[in-house]
Amino acid sequence: MAKVCSIRGSRVRVGRKIHRSGLAKKKGGIGRHVTKTVKRKVTPNLQTKRVFIPEEGRYVKIKATAKAFKTINKNGAKATLEAAGII
Repeated sequence: MAKVCSIRGSRVRVGRKIHRSGLAKKKGGIGRHVTKTVKRKVTPNLQTKRVFIPEEGRYVKIKATAKAFKTINKNGAKATLEAAGII
């Protein structure tokens, strides 16, 4: 399955990491040098959970980020899932 949040739409992004070489001056070297950048993937913190909707009296299984679950706690399950188009 795709690594996409069903509420916020967060997905895997591509970033870069700075690659350094050399020994630090504190440790007796001549200093660290930036030699290149390396591509890496930044993945969202996805969780799969069953969310109870009290108004309808049923559970819905969703795959969402941890930040999306905080939004559900704040705004309520039904309002958040309706805004996302899940129910």
